[in-house]
Amino acid sequence: MSTPLMFQGLSDLPLLQETESRSISAENPRGERGGGAKEAPDENSAGRELGRGWKIKPCITLPPESTTTLADIEGPGVIQHIWITASPGSYRDCLLRVRWDGEATASVEVPLGDFFCNGHELRCNINSLPIAVNPSGGFNSYWPMPFRGSCEITIENQRPEEIGGFFYQVDYALREVPEEAGYFHAQWRRSTTTREYPEHVILDGVRGDGQYVGTYLAWTQFSDGWWGEGEVKFFLDGDTEFPTYCGTGTEDYFGGAWGFGETFSTPFLGYPLWSREPGQVPKHGLYRWHILDPVRFRQEFKATIQALGWWPQGAYEPLEDDISSVGYWYQREPHAPFPDMPGRRARHARTTPM
Repeated sequence: MSTPLMFQGLSDLPLLQETESRSISAENPRGERGGGAKEAPDENSAGRELGRGWKIKPCITLPPESTTTLADIEGPGVIQHIWITASPGSYRDCLLRVRWDGEATASVEVPLGDFFCNGHELRCNINSLPIAVNPSGGFNSYWPMPFRGSCEITIENQRPEEIGGFFYQVDYALREVPEEAGYFHAQWRRSTTTREYPEHVILDGVRGDGQYVGTYLAWTQFSDGWWGEGEVKFFLDGDTEFPTYCGTGTEDYFGGAWGFGETFSTPFLGYPLWSREPGQVPKHGLYRWHILDPVRFRQEFKATIQALGWWPQGAYEPLEDDISSVGYWYQREPHAPFPDMPGRRARHARTTPM
């Protein structure tokens, strides 16, 4: 008898489901049954003495200022795992996009590094449940991504030169998808807060039936001292001036307390990056996964975070900081249009104080 399970945990692994496993990589770019390791070596190949069937094409080169399709899959099915590794120079200059069922606009549009919680164009190890980044820059996503008609995953290299040594693998299952399953979405935003309005918008304009499942922040600090007094707020289904979900401080939302004091990375939340190099502004990286506590919305959703520090007199200080974010959520399609993605130069990390 088949089972309606789609996302398996340890207790479900013994249950045999009516699925077909597939995997796409440079060695099997269409994920075909029996389609891997068919590349024939040439005289320049590292496997020229081994012949066909060995390690001949483990990676690809991304042409300059062009988009490469990593996966083009006919459904129904579910993406179970994505692994990518490339040089840090690609982290903000390459855009990862995912489209479901032939939609005109992507449901995922995020700079490559930020999607995997590596903002600031810096490598940082992540030890969480849906995102794992391992030495030296192995990007892994375990977000389950169901689709009914098709799935297209692309990477756009916006650099004026090619990017060599781009490795990737997409593991998925062909299977029926339950009617109640939403589509995975992820959106990147960046802003510089002001003293007059020290708030960064993580998501706004989300319309439809869905649930919010995660936040990643790449925070650049422009002042000395503590920077994380601001609250996270979620506005749900008709909230206007005041939110339904209101946190108590930045470090509280990300699972820490009393100004962190050190970095950490856990299955559901973490503060894995704290960087302050000589001559550079301080940089922070934080993630929070709403896996056991998804934030459900029926019609609309908005997420914000404040940038607040301390005055010496013991009052809150509005901060002028550079904040980039990724919001992750599931919803029924169609989704509302995303804001225009800033250009390559506008996405670059800051390296010196303003």
